Amino acid sequence: MVYDCWPMAAAGNQEALKGLIALDDGQAYKELFVLYYPRLLQFSYSFTHCKESAEEIVSDVFLKIWLRRKSLPEVENLHLYLYVSTKNLSLNCVLKQKRIKTFSLEEVKVEFNSIYFNPEQLYISGEMFQRIHSAIKQLPPKCQLIFKLVKEDGLKYKQVAVLLGLSVKTVECQMGIALRKMSLGIQFDLARISPH
Repeated sequence: MVYDCWPMAAAGNQEALKGLIALDDGQAYKELFVLYYPRLLQFSYSFTHCKESAEEIVSDVFLKIWLRRKSLPEVENLHLYLYVSTKNLSLNCVLKQKRIKTFSLEEVKVEFNSIYFNPEQLYISGEMFQRIHSAIKQLPPKCQLIFKLVKEDGLKYKQVAVLLGLSVKTVECQMGIALRKMSLGIQFDLARISPH
């Protein structure tokens, strides 16, 4: 399952994958594709709002990665590089389709898979999961995107800031807003569930 190996791959194996791809290793390329394709697809969809366009964009990103595999060891952060490439191609697609010159983060549509990866976290009750999901959906689009990139995709605040062209302080503030609104949205009625 992709979730099980995501944190390890995003951190340590990233360098190994870059090296293997540079050596024309098709298996390493396949591993990279399996790890990143679903996440980059959702990320691209946030901008394009079109599944077919997002699929084409992410396929183009991976094609470019394969074609440029010899220069991948020069890339300092492959994780961020993939997201930035996907964002740039997605924005180019949106701007071309809409014939507009700018795009606002308030136009993104964010879809979450799950922000829980280990069995202990998956033990959460159905009601709590619904409250969390509802609270996330009530966040403003930019706030949702930042929350998803940090909590689900594992990017650091600084990486999100670079990716979205924001200051680190803005990312911190948006995460603070997200966490505050979520905490208010998921509070239980303790009197209702208390046996006394």
